[in-house]
Order: sequence, then C-alpha cells, then structure tokens
Amino acid sequence: METEELLQKVRKIEIKTKGLSNNIFAGEYHSAFKGRGMAFSEVREYQYGDDVRDIDWNVTARLGKPYVKVFEEERELTVMLLVDVSGSLDFGTQKQSKRQLLTEIAATLAFSAIQNNDKIGVIFFSDKVEKFIPPKKGRKHILFIIRELLDFQPESNRTDIGKAVEFMTNAIKKRCTVFLLSDFFDGADYSNQLTVANRRHDVVALQIYDYRMMELPNIGIIKMLDAETGEETFVDTSSKAVRRAHHEWWVNHQKSLKNAFTRSNVDNVSIRTDEDYVKALMGLFKRRI
Repeated sequence: METEELLQKVRKIEIKTKGLSNNIFAGEYHSAFKGRGMAFSEVREYQYGDDVRDIDWNVTARLGKPYVKVFEEERELTVMLLVDVSGSLDFGTQKQSKRQLLTEIAATLAFSAIQNNDKIGVIFFSDKVEKFIPPKKGRKHILFIIRELLDFQPESNRTDIGKAVEFMTNAIKKRCTVFLLSDFFDGADYSNQLTVANRRHDVVALQIYDYRMMELPNIGIIKMLDAETGEETFVDTSSKAVRRAHHEWWVNHQKSLKNAFTRSNVDNVSIRTDEDYVKALMGLFKRRI
C-alpha cells in the first residue's frame, strides 16, 4: 500500500474508531475488564472491623497505635490483541471483508484501551507467529498498531490458533486481557492452549464471519477457492442437497467452536460482516459486568 494511501486510511479509521471508543465503549470497557488486583494506597488508623492482616506493623510501632494499609483496585490493564492474518480473512460477500471488519474492531479496542491508560500489544498470527508488538502506552504506539493492522502482509496463509495462544501465554508474564480475533477456521483442537491461557490471563474470543458461510446462494455452478491451501473446487449451488450440506457443516462448526469456548471458560461473541459490531461488543461487555 502506498504511504499516502495508508496514512489516509489510518486517519479515517482513527476518526471513526476513536469516536466510538470515546462515546460508547469507555464506561462499559472500564467495568467489563478489571485491573490486575489491589494496589497499596495509604495507611490510616485501625477501625473496629478492619482485617488484622492489613495492619502495618512498622507504622503501628512507630506511632504507638494500630494503623492499617488501605488498598485500591488497580485500574491499569495490559491488553493483548491476537490478530488472525491468515488467507481466509480476505473473504467477504457483504459490505466488507472479514479482514476489514476485524481491523476496525481491533482499532476500536486499541483506542478503548488507551482511553483507560492501558498498555496494548499485538500478536499477528497465521500458522505461526508472524509479528509480536510488545505492549506499550501512547497515541504514537496506537497509530503504529493501526498502520500494521491495515498494511501487514503475512508470510503464510494458513492458521494455527493454538500456536499463537501458546506464544502469548509464554511471552506475557503478568496477567492481561486478551482479545483473540479470528474467523476460527482451524482444523486443529486448540482448547487446551485456550484453557491454559485463560487460567493465567483473561481471554475473550471475537469470531468474525460472513453470511455466506451460513447459507450458499442458489446461483448455479461456482468455482470456490480455499484461500489458505490454494485448492479450487466447483460447487453446484443450485442443488438443495449441496446447500443443505453446507448449512449443516456450518451449524456443526459453530457447535464445536462453542464447545471449545465453554470447555476453556472463554467469553466469546460472533460478529457478522454485515452486522453492527458496536451492538455485539456492547452486549459482550455488559454480560461481563
């Protein structure tokens, strides 16, 4: 992508997503994703009912009467975006491709994080970790992330979600909030990696999908290309049996995916390319409060 064209796209997505995160997501985001724990704030004199384990014995000895430590919830988070950049994301039959929607959602989440003074990092993955951007704060860092979201070119078209999740678990030591953005077309079982990651971190899965993955149109014989393997097949969409089989495949895929999220205890939401992702994300946030 040319530099000028890229800068225009960065600016356009910044204006749209920053407005959304400022006006819509700020309050829900704060409530839905808690800080890492409790941080020391101050000491005060002991009051009846205080937990004796909170007594600050050094201050108590110095002042001759009991004082306790007061703690506040840490609000600062570390947010990691795990972004699928495999070939299947280029598919789209509605308003936009899956990749375009994924990019916009990721940018919105990034601006929501920066509004909360959080650190944010990104892992781009295919069937390997393509790029790791360590978490940092600041607008300059956010704009760098958005440029990468818009212009990143993966080396591979295939998908390995388990490998990406495992890398994140090992790379990020402190507890963080993880948004896993993908269409989840991965033949392997990655539920174990998700379970391990979600014990250490707070993992949230965002599935991006296109309407035509649910229902094939009746438009005769069409050539279909698997963007990840390069394999071409001809499909007779005028056949009711073919359309029914495709729909059943989709239903079974979604059932299997939901089971994986349930086993891993991972919060999740599915967002279609022709639907309002704001409504879907707000619903997810509210379920977590």
